[in-house]
Amino acid sequence: MSQKNILNFTLIAIIFFADRVSKIYIINIAEIRNFVDIYITSYLNFFLIWNKGIAFGLFSFEESLVYKIITGIIAFVTIVIFVMIQKNDGLKRYSLLSIFGGSISNLFDRIYYSAVPDFIDIHINNFHWFVFNVADIFITLGVICLIYAEIFDNKREKKTT
Repeated sequence: MSQKNILNFTLIAIIFFADRVSKIYIINIAEIRNFVDIYITSYLNFFLIWNKGIAFGLFSFEESLVYKIITGIIAFVTIVIFVMIQKNDGLKRYSLLSIFGGSISNLFDRIYYSAVPDFIDIHINNFHWFVFNVADIFITLGVICLIYAEIFDNKREKKTT
């Protein structure tokens, strides 16, 4: 196994396990108390919800066939991201690794729990952002960095030609 692949695996494992540990902790609290509503600060709560949709609860359906189709699409996209990791270097590769690590953790939840536990609730007064989890943080950061890399790498390539 090459050093590049060891680094890839290590980063993916760190993201996966950080997300798993946080979710298991929150789920254990929910099993003990029958709910999770922990006030961390006036802007941050931990509030457990089970997301059957995709990002931010979009496309949440109770119908099992639709859920399975969405899960299949997510699995396919995750495989495509894995292939893209092999073909990229630098910031693009690390961005894709971040997205992949978060994606496989959320995909694990979709298969194991038939839903993804989201629990991080950021809010200002009564305005609440979508509830999310640690994997979502890595996916979002990866997408932002990937967009940044695409914009600025393309500008550099145009200047050199």
